[in-house]
Amino acid sequence: MHLAAQFLFSRSMKNKCPKKISSEDEEYDPFWRSGEEGGRQGHQQPPVSSDPCHHKDGPIGNGCPVPRPKAINPERLKDFGEDEYLEKDVKTWEVTVMGHSETLLSNALNVTEYKTNRTPETSSGQVRFEDISAAAFKIQNGVQKTPCTYSRLSKQYGMDLYLKKEYLHYTGSVKERGVWYLLTSLSQEQQRKGVILASDNNFSKATAHHATELHIPVFIIVPTNTSPGKVKTCREYGAMVITYGNSVQDSQSHARKLASENGYLYLQEEDSVPYLAGLGTMGLELYEQVNKLDAVILPAGGECNLLAGAAAPIKHLNPGITVIGVEPESYPTLQQSLKLGQPTADSAYTNHRLYRELVNPSFGSNAFQMTKKLIDKVVTVKEEDILLAILRLMEYERATVDAEGAIGLAAVVAGKLPELKGKRVVIALCSGNMDVPLTRQCLDRALVLDNKLCKFSLHLADCAGDIAKLLEILAREEARVLDITQERAFVTSDIFSVKVTCVIEVRDRMQALQLQRTLSERYATCTWLEQ
Repeated sequence: MHLAAQFLFSRSMKNKCPKKISSEDEEYDPFWRSGEEGGRQGHQQPPVSSDPCHHKDGPIGNGCPVPRPKAINPERLKDFGEDEYLEKDVKTWEVTVMGHSETLLSNALNVTEYKTNRTPETSSGQVRFEDISAAAFKIQNGVQKTPCTYSRLSKQYGMDLYLKKEYLHYTGSVKERGVWYLLTSLSQEQQRKGVILASDNNFSKATAHHATELHIPVFIIVPTNTSPGKVKTCREYGAMVITYGNSVQDSQSHARKLASENGYLYLQEEDSVPYLAGLGTMGLELYEQVNKLDAVILPAGGECNLLAGAAAPIKHLNPGITVIGVEPESYPTLQQSLKLGQPTADSAYTNHRLYRELVNPSFGSNAFQMTKKLIDKVVTVKEEDILLAILRLMEYERATVDAEGAIGLAAVVAGKLPELKGKRVVIALCSGNMDVPLTRQCLDRALVLDNKLCKFSLHLADCAGDIAKLLEILAREEARVLDITQERAFVTSDIFSVKVTCVIEVRDRMQALQLQRTLSERYATCTWLEQ
């Protein structure tokens, strides 16, 4: 958009409250697409809240509030009709566009209008910087800007680390960005009918929340063996959750059937332009938040959509910034795809409790080609590295993240990126959705790997005072006893002996080695159980 057109357009909004707008004009947004110059400045526009026409309760159309549709009772899956739904309660406005209207309208024609019974079609071209700039301007209405702060871990690993805390989103995932922009890009007719999904991952949670906020009916089909906690979470976000079938494939088939019968839009995580542009706003944000940036570390594997979307604005603004993807060593999805020169064929759904979306590729050829062009390096990390990264973030940042959120730091913990020593690096913590039992299990295992939880056994005489003497030694060495057990029946060396097994907590590896030496000198039968 020309600067003169922007100025005249904003003045017309301030001087006159719109009165009427046609149904065709409701789809039109002059900021949706612009030329090279306008696109590059799209993210620098003033916040929407400064506009007197901004309305906190509704989406913005042509710079002014457009009333949201009324919410539909989820139990009425397919019985609602247009007249009954609208109930003749529709307000209209008029908007006046002054200056270079031909250019604006021609740009507005580029907006994709999606069909009503399937996933939005992927654009044949790759996401442009202008798309991401437009998304960054619009997304201020529905998605918060997350902090990117200097980390206390910087001194420990010899680099200036900044953490982009995407786990602070309402649903705990960066995918809110792509989902919000995708949903607001749908036609009003499709928004009225609703969307349907068949998964319980971060994409579905984000869709449940933002579709409810936008008054779009949303239905989620999950297998019957899905944990009650995940079903409860999706329902609390506002979705109608239906359990069906014994596998993800059964749920997907049923969801497609309901979409075909009722006109819902079947959504799944794909590399459509609006979705990638929404995810790309994270890259634009972190570039603005950290000056003189040298490298960015992002999750890869099944998260190729995020990797491609976030890398696009970073490489556009500064091609010298290194973008690195990290994926699990046991599931090198992206590395295999790069070797083949194309995305790997869809395999059976893997319900890995720790990795989840990192091991189920959701990217298509569009995201893959962008990744191949923009990413400088892809590394793999072991499960132990991810667990230690989760522990480090808990200890130093008080951040509770899952494997997807910690995998970027895991590459630093494992020493896979020595070339970044002394550099300024941003690590994206993209997700914080891990249930409490799994979090406890991961932290316990990480404490063992970090030599802060130790276990040993030894034989003592079965008489009064011997265990007390052992506990006195542990207290003198400042070791905390977490568990102690005695075993007599299965001890074959001596009928008057007892096998004692202790689990203790220590400060670090040095203290553990000192305690091991002390016990070995005192008790010849002491056995230190290795990891």
